Amino acid sequence: MYELAIYRKKEPWNKNKLVGQKAPFRLQQIFAIRARLEMNKEVRNLALFNLAIDSKSRGCDLLSLKVRDVAHGSSIQSRTMIVQKKTQQPVQFEITKDTRACLKALIDKFDLHSYDFLFLSRNRNSEHLTTRAYARIVKQWVVSIGLDPANYGTHSLRRTKPSLIYKQTKNLRACQLLLGHSKLESTVRYLGIEVDDALEISESIDC
Repeated sequence: MYELAIYRKKEPWNKNKLVGQKAPFRLQQIFAIRARLEMNKEVRNLALFNLAIDSKSRGCDLLSLKVRDVAHGSSIQSRTMIVQKKTQQPVQFEITKDTRACLKALIDKFDLHSYDFLFLSRNRNSEHLTTRAYARIVKQWVVSIGLDPANYGTHSLRRTKPSLIYKQTKNLRACQLLLGHSKLESTVRYLGIEVDDALEISESIDC
């Protein structure tokens, strides 16, 4: 005799979890995380945090950067360009003064050469920091300043600067170029602009 198999309905992976777009960081949150990293003298993580915000890159593109992508000899570039793995499209980004100083400190501390990855991994199976490890690091940053890690992630860093730029300028085309989106509609959805604008309008009306 064969036993009858009993079907048990599987719970959805996202049950009791918040899903959807991760919130961008606000200026005071950026300053809080940066201050903690500076105070703890976390050279690699400070460079990672600053470059993640400047580059507005996906984790896979950020972590695959090499020294030669950001530096010429001992000089850190003020701008550079990468080819996005997801779209195979080139996108440029700026490297601000503070980020350049952090990258110089990172390169000097770990004696990195032009062919080395910027963010080396301690895992023998990977030459550079993995996206999973990156996500864990971002979670630590979020928790360290008292935020809910369910609301923030690696894409929070990618969305931060474009969100701030849009709020200050309303220049959607600039945000599209900086994010490397081929369609303007993708930028609108990614930044949640229509929803944010609608809420701002609603909040400004008393009734």
